[in-house]
Amino acid sequence: MPIERAAATDEPDMSQCILIVDDDPVQRRILEELIKRLGYEARTADGGDAAIAALAGPRGGGFALVVLDLVMPDLDGMGVLGRMRDEQIRVPVIVQTAHGGIDTAVSAMRAGAVDFVVKPVSAERLSVSIKSALKVNALEGEIGRIRRRMEGTFTFKDIVTKSPEMARVIQLGERAAASNIPIMIEGESGVGKEIVARAIQGSSPRRRKPFVTVNCGAIPQNLVESVLFGHEKGSFTGATDKHTGKFVEADGGTLFLDEVTDLPLDAQVKLLRAIQEGEVDRVGGKKAIKVDIRIISATNRNMLELVREGKFREDLYYRLNVFPIFVPPLRARREDIAELVKLFITRCAAEEGKRIDGIDEEALVMLQRFDWPGNVRQLENAVFRAVVLASGSKLTLNEFPQIAVQLGEPVEVTAAPAQALVQAAMPAPDPAPPAGADVLAPPYAIAVSGDAVRALDEEGQVRTLQEIEADVIRFALDHYNGHMSEVARRLKIGRSTLYRKLREHGLEERA
Repeated sequence: MPIERAAATDEPDMSQCILIVDDDPVQRRILEELIKRLGYEARTADGGDAAIAALAGPRGGGFALVVLDLVMPDLDGMGVLGRMRDEQIRVPVIVQTAHGGIDTAVSAMRAGAVDFVVKPVSAERLSVSIKSALKVNALEGEIGRIRRRMEGTFTFKDIVTKSPEMARVIQLGERAAASNIPIMIEGESGVGKEIVARAIQGSSPRRRKPFVTVNCGAIPQNLVESVLFGHEKGSFTGATDKHTGKFVEADGGTLFLDEVTDLPLDAQVKLLRAIQEGEVDRVGGKKAIKVDIRIISATNRNMLELVREGKFREDLYYRLNVFPIFVPPLRARREDIAELVKLFITRCAAEEGKRIDGIDEEALVMLQRFDWPGNVRQLENAVFRAVVLASGSKLTLNEFPQIAVQLGEPVEVTAAPAQALVQAAMPAPDPAPPAGADVLAPPYAIAVSGDAVRALDEEGQVRTLQEIEADVIRFALDHYNGHMSEVARRLKIGRSTLYRKLREHGLEERA
């Protein structure tokens, strides 16, 4: 990913800030200018002790890389590597020395360095070394986050953000993690409510214990009680085996009730009792089962409004909403977009086995301008699709046609890879039927120009054929000024079929 040269300030952009450690002021100055010309921010330390102080300080976690001289008085380069290992400072290190040798290089690499350069290093060699180190570090960081999520040790330090709004979320989450208080996480769909819940779990005494997620909106109403509290074998038709239930699965850990407002009212009564009593009754069971769990709930709806409408129990609302945390939408924290894009490129490129260095500045600025109604989930899907479409080493505007069109950005319509991908993925349409035939050929256009029909919704998912068909008919009506015969002829359907479809799609008034 190309690194923008940030304006010189007292607080540089630490996401791509490189720490230069050298006791020679001339070498420090030369390296600092060289690294800035490559587009990165740079800070310096005049020795090993100063380097450790900077790395272990409150802003030390923001350094992307260390360029470390091996030969220094007091604490030398090997000593710095040892201290970093002991203090678990996970920042990639490129070591440099004027006295190169295979033994020195091997020793430095065994001590944790990712690369080795010899003074004086050329700009080309340093650039390659830095890019390789950052790419490897980004991939290792993502693998580490995935592993910590699986182990239940994911914490707020693993959340990728630079936003002051998210800093408030993290501050509240860290306070809540220290207690067993019930938490309600509110926010739009796709903002990352489950990530915040996992960070609370991983920062609490319940870390490494079960983290059980229940999507309350996806459970059939007749199975809610069985899914949450379990059932005994033979307790109802189809209960061929004993089922423990999510409450018992989460015993000792955390139960995350996603979209809790979608629970039916009768299930809300039983949920309230389970939370109050700390025990559950299995369907068909003879005695209650004690459970020790922490409840974290989440919703994308206005709970107070639901309570006023009688769709959510007021007593359950006050039981769950003891410690509310609001996660802001992505459009309210645009500072996070660049970091999230970089993270998603690293992950998706690795999954697809493609070499993507990053995203060009024009495309990144466009993504930062977009409002992202689907939030982080939509951004991740857009980047994933762009990585699949990409034929070069960087993502460009042409890999984000649906975003470009909504913002009015120019794209190459004739060579749009998105259009080629969608058409290749769709079956070829049948030969055109004769005029008047009762058939409507499915439209396969994607929004790559102002007069095309969108194939993707606002969250980046493929729309249904019914929705696309309605848009095609609506467009044809406007294009031919409501002349029904011409519309039917151009769509190659009979007039009776056209009128029927107008009724189906509610377009009679438009016609």
